[in-house]
Amino acid sequence: MAAASSSSRSATAAGVLLAMVVAAVCLHGAAAQLCEDYYDDTCPDAYDIVKQVLMDAHQSDTRIFASLIRLHFHDCFVQSEKESPPNNGSARGFPVVDAVKAALEDACPGVVSCADILAIAAEISVELSGGPSWGVLLGRLDGKTSDFNGSLDLPAPTDNLTVLQQKFSNLSLNDVDLVALSGGHTFGRVQCQFVTDRLYNFSGTNMPDPTLDSSYRAFLSQRCPRNGDPRSLNDLDPTTPDTFDNHYYTNIEVNRGFLSSDQELKSSPQAQGTTAPIVDQFAGSQDAFFASFAQSMINMGNLRPVTDPSQGEVRTNCRRVNGS
Repeated sequence: MAAASSSSRSATAAGVLLAMVVAAVCLHGAAAQLCEDYYDDTCPDAYDIVKQVLMDAHQSDTRIFASLIRLHFHDCFVQSEKESPPNNGSARGFPVVDAVKAALEDACPGVVSCADILAIAAEISVELSGGPSWGVLLGRLDGKTSDFNGSLDLPAPTDNLTVLQQKFSNLSLNDVDLVALSGGHTFGRVQCQFVTDRLYNFSGTNMPDPTLDSSYRAFLSQRCPRNGDPRSLNDLDPTTPDTFDNHYYTNIEVNRGFLSSDQELKSSPQAQGTTAPIVDQFAGSQDAFFASFAQSMINMGNLRPVTDPSQGEVRTNCRRVNGS
């Protein structure tokens, strides 16, 4: 995560947790490469400690695994703050990050960064949900600066395929990365506000999105009525909502992508010859999806990490810069 900003927001603990990890994972100026065995000598039980806290948290919150991988994605993609528009009221899971940090501080004080906590937590969350495992590259420091508007560059639920491809290309991530990482929507929940336009006023037409399967649209209309609660939650994957599998792609194949940005990967005219064949491949082979997802998570997690001590630190408390 990124650090709290230099403004008065840095004194607001709850407002800076996401920001701290973002900068740590994504800023320029890395002084060393990340490696899987970074904590083998200094905190050899780090992975197991994180895993135990996550397993305990999942007992009371079945959404936590999806929430944590989403935090890691947002943290890697841009340098942004918890209170910026795409994150405010949407990003969740911060108390679990606090709990992990506290457990690690008990075991090996001042060693494991909050940025690396999210990287480890993302892998564990996927694996415990039935998905693939991968060797997590570690050694990030927690950044000392943040950009309140940084998350405006995150892929948005309403982005068309051209915009999505450009946002990924800006970070040297390709179409396979785009389609594979979008597969993180195979579990978790999403608020009604992100689908109401598709149901009732797609692109300002006062009509539903024509790419949305009619029976699925009818189901969603009951879940998200026109004047209903915009924050009501729905399964991103109505078939296996808490399992990490390839159903995200089989849903898209039959026009049952929840977000318009999901369906764009298959239904956009620009998708033919670019992302649509990748969707087809992943729908037909869960093994292919898992392999690509694991590699794309490594690619994303290695986006300009901070490893230079002059630019970063290991946070004692994930909600504030050391000494603040």
